[in-house]
Amino acid sequence: MKLQTKLLLCGLVALPLFASATTQEEDKYEYRATPLAEQKADLLDDDGDGVINARDLCIVTPEGAALDNDGCERYVDTSQTMALRILFDNNSTYIKPVFQNQIREMADFLTTYPETSIEIEGYASIVGNPDKNLVLSKNRAEVVRQEIIKNGISPNRLTIIGFGETKPEELGNSEFAHAMNRKVVASVVGYKGEVEMEWTIFTKIGK
Repeated sequence: MKLQTKLLLCGLVALPLFASATTQEEDKYEYRATPLAEQKADLLDDDGDGVINARDLCIVTPEGAALDNDGCERYVDTSQTMALRILFDNNSTYIKPVFQNQIREMADFLTTYPETSIEIEGYASIVGNPDKNLVLSKNRAEVVRQEIIKNGISPNRLTIIGFGETKPEELGNSEFAHAMNRKVVASVVGYKGEVEMEWTIFTKIGK
């Protein structure tokens, strides 16, 4: 038992000798700085849409919008149309009050879709002189144009054309045909893009 104790003590005394076999100078390593990668592109994502600035063609996108490969929001195109149809008495350019609501609605439509413009077409019946009817049809289109301008629409968005008694809507020499051909018409299509939203777990699915 005493012999074992002596051997254990000798081992503990000898241990520091082996542990200090290397010097402090030898334990030092040369410090090498972490190399900096050469960044050739902007990897930031300023608008937080998941597309880096270097590839993002739309620097600002609505939050939650579905994106295309260029980082731009996708739109669902919806189209609406507005038509104008105003009838006149024989040899008259007076707009009857019943048609004023159509003019206001057309002006509202043009305000909603500011990129649109319209051509206002005037017509006349076959009653009377063809040359005078051509002038009359232009005058009818012009009075409608002026009424739309009064409702806040820029004049350069409205053009007129007179067809006189050509291109009749109703053929024949009846009073009904004449009444239907004394008119001003116009139509316009507006496109309004609605942003397509990205699907989430909260997206409702129609039944």
